[in-house]
Amino acid sequence: MLIALGGLPATGKTTLARLLAARTGAVHLRIDTIEQALVRAGVAARPVGPAGYVVGYALAEEQLRLGLTVIADSVNPLAVTRDAWRDTAVRAGVPVVEAEVLCSDRAEHRRRVRTRTGDVTGMPLPGWPEVTGREYEPWDRDHVVVDTAGRTPEEALASLLAAMAPGPAPQARRR
Repeated sequence: MLIALGGLPATGKTTLARLLAARTGAVHLRIDTIEQALVRAGVAARPVGPAGYVVGYALAEEQLRLGLTVIADSVNPLAVTRDAWRDTAVRAGVPVVEAEVLCSDRAEHRRRVRTRTGDVTGMPLPGWPEVTGREYEPWDRDHVVVDTAGRTPEEALASLLAAMAPGPAPQARRR
């Protein structure tokens, strides 16, 4: 299966993706890591544009065809990127779960942006104006929403897992 996570920077996507990968043994593909590798290699400059996503789609499809579960971790800000992840799953013949990770508490989100440290060597982190001013299209189809505000990473993971399971999801919601 493909689990495509999206959401603004500092909402908890990577933390959630890492926890999910550790728990399930899934492959974690992080677009930030791919983009920074392209920059370090000298084949791209910031902003990288679609190149990191295109590489991510190809890697995800290859891993999915091997029978592995893939967690795609990216801002995923546009309908076209979300469609491309879904198309990747369709080509590989696997189901897809689309999940938007958000932090509904604006003060907490801003604190996270201000206090987080980067873990991708050489990659600059966006400030609050860049996070809130970036293009981010609303999701226009059914998807899982995980709100990380006021929750531990483990609580957010539990809500994602509950939303992915058959039946009602008490702490995450589909919209």
